[in-house]
Amino acid sequence: MTPLPGRRPSPDDLLVLLAVARAGRYTAAAAALGLNHTTIARRIGALEDALGGRVLARGASGWVLTPLGEHAVATAEEVERALGGLAPDGPRLSGVVRLSATDGFSGFIASPAMAAMRRAHPAVTLEIVAATRRAAQQRVGVDLEVVVGRPHVQRAEAIHLADYALGLYAGRTFLERRGTPGSPDELDGAPLVYFIESMLQVDALDEARRSTRGMVDAVSSTNVYVHVDATRAGAGFGLLPAFLADPHDDLVRLFPDEIDERLPYWLVCRPEALRQPIVLAFIEALHARAAAVEHELLGTRAGA
Repeated sequence: MTPLPGRRPSPDDLLVLLAVARAGRYTAAAAALGLNHTTIARRIGALEDALGGRVLARGASGWVLTPLGEHAVATAEEVERALGGLAPDGPRLSGVVRLSATDGFSGFIASPAMAAMRRAHPAVTLEIVAATRRAAQQRVGVDLEVVVGRPHVQRAEAIHLADYALGLYAGRTFLERRGTPGSPDELDGAPLVYFIESMLQVDALDEARRSTRGMVDAVSSTNVYVHVDATRAGAGFGLLPAFLADPHDDLVRLFPDEIDERLPYWLVCRPEALRQPIVLAFIEALHARAAAVEHELLGTRAGA
């Protein structure tokens, strides 16, 4: 394919490509831009005619950028920034940040971070896909991923955000009924509340079970908030994030010196996402929130 003689890429078509690159799908880009699927396809076709090559290719989960498309998106981002600078009061952030993250991180870190960001930029919104999994090799449809454990990724930036502690907890009434174990050795055969072992894709979370290997699964779930509620209900001993368990007075942490697994949160982002002011601002908000609640994440008290 060669460029059409005398044809220059349209700024509108470049912005359409930018929307498709961020959303991963024509339908999602169309909804964000207020256009229909046919118009999106026509605009992408016109851009490819003007550039003389393909800007998108089909990936496993949606559209991904070709090398020519990555070059075009860099120009589209310059167009977007220039248009933002025309606002009467200077540049304003608006749009959607799409995040894939674990349930606990989404509720305790990401949501408060976005709430703080929206106080300065009320036109910004956050979409969260809650998932506990390894970092994807192709980030289609999301700008950022937060995973547990250091990721091994290509064509992406990985940033360490924070560490958090997993501890063993039990409900007070559960301990009154069953008795409090005197040492971790007495936990063999005891009921455990944790992730579904056969479905757990995250090595760091699987390795965290080492201190509870002799225990028997009682309630297992892919959702960490279920772990907390099941432990409070007396279903068993829960291997829980300290930042979710410590606020509950009806939960008791057991053997904090012996069972204290430290796990890292890592942020993974596409290189093109790091050129978006809205994404950079959200990453800054995530860092600020993580720093503000460091003691809660680690299960310690300030000054302790």
